[in-house]
This record gives sequence, structure tokens and C-alpha cells, in this order.
Amino acid sequence: MLAAAASSLGATIHSLLIRPQVFSLQPVGTAPNDVAIRMAEHRRELRRQARELAKRDPGLACELRIGRPDLARQYDDGGLVDMNHAPAQVIATVPGMRPELVERILQVREAVGVSSSPAELSVTANLSVDLNDELAEYTVYLP
Repeated sequence: MLAAAASSLGATIHSLLIRPQVFSLQPVGTAPNDVAIRMAEHRRELRRQARELAKRDPGLACELRIGRPDLARQYDDGGLVDMNHAPAQVIATVPGMRPELVERILQVREAVGVSSSPAELSVTANLSVDLNDELAEYTVYLP
């Protein structure tokens, strides 16, 4: 009788120890992909809010250093890049941006001055239409 009880207790303890390896104990909605999606959506919302702030109050956006991850700052803009002021290495972080495009943008910026929108930059720098979505999502154009 004692042997049966000890065997049952041992099996129960063993089952509890291996349970995490057999069954996921993650709460619903915390799987790694779910967390990654929520973080990406959060950063997208931060970019939207920062672009809205820049449109409403460009001076404040400059003071907060929106789009300037190369400078010390406290405001989280979700990863925006100020195409009118950021250095080449920051512009190069925009998805789809190749070194020759960064150089073209810098040349246009020096010759023409600031751009007011992704569309204006795209036309002025003769960028591919394939970049339009990335420019609209990840850039800001401060005066």
C-alpha cells in the first residue's frame, strides 16, 4: 500500500515538473508573435502621434528632436527620421534606403532645401515609387 502511494506521488511530481515542456503555460495573447505584433502596432501609433504633433507644432517637434535618433532626446517618436535634418547614417535606416539614394537625398537637400512631404522628396530626388509607403510611414519633414 505504501509503495503504491509513493509511486503515485512520484508520478504526480514528475508530471508537474515536465508539464511546462509539454504544455505552454503562456497566457493567451502573450505568445512571442503576439507580443511582437503589439509592439509594432504601438510603434506605429507613436509615429502617427509624432507626425501629428510635428504638423500642429513644428517648433515643439524640433525641440523634442522628433526624427533625430542621432541626438539625445527623451521623446519616443516610434522611429521617425527627419529627412530635412537627419545625417546620412540615420536616413540609411529607413527601410528600402540604399546608399546611392541617401546620397541623392543629401544632394537634393543641399541644392533645393527642405521638403514638405514624402511625395515632394520622392519627386525632387527622383526616388522610386516603391519607396512611397516606407517614406510615408517612417519619415517626417520638419522646417
